[in-house]
Amino acid sequence: MQKDAYTLILEAIEAGLYMPGDRLVESELAERLGVSRTPVREALQRLETQAMLTRDGRSLIVASLDHNQLAELYAVRSELEGLAARLAARHATDEEIRVLRGMVEDDRQLLEGDPRAMSRANKRFHRQIHLASHNRFLVQQLDLVHRSMALMATTSLAAEGRSEVALAEHGQIVAAIEARDGEAAYQALRVHISRAFETRLRVDAGELRLKG
Repeated sequence: MQKDAYTLILEAIEAGLYMPGDRLVESELAERLGVSRTPVREALQRLETQAMLTRDGRSLIVASLDHNQLAELYAVRSELEGLAARLAARHATDEEIRVLRGMVEDDRQLLEGDPRAMSRANKRFHRQIHLASHNRFLVQQLDLVHRSMALMATTSLAAEGRSEVALAEHGQIVAAIEARDGEAAYQALRVHISRAFETRLRVDAGELRLKG
């Protein structure tokens, strides 16, 4: 199925091809995506409505999150992700749990590589937990939250030492889901999100360095 202009632009933002503050020009996007300007214009309007883009004079730029918005986003993410883990402990099939365990094992190969590859793997892992919750309404809300996460210029996994710790936390989350311990899964995922937020704050404050 061919992707529409909205999906293509959103994926480009999520992939870091367009960063917070970058200006999006309708004609350039149409040429790059190989579509007419009308669907691009409609996609940009939709993204602006969703606060993914903001106006700078007559131009549309990729939005950025200030400190308060970041804190609000992580607060919501922590609760919703924790709930997804709790429900996954209750509803995940044995096959879904094996997939999660396999993801943790496979991601060990990425620890010394590009932080963006680890970030993509991290998104896949969290998405798998969302799906394992077997709650379509929760999955929809988490999709919105993760869309807003794309407005961060860097991933917390790029901070020195964070990837290793995050992967260990993933292992603890899967172990709790595997044990069908909903409360432990909820707490493990909330701790994981809290530490990611703390890492991001320390990077912003200059206390932690980014890799590379």
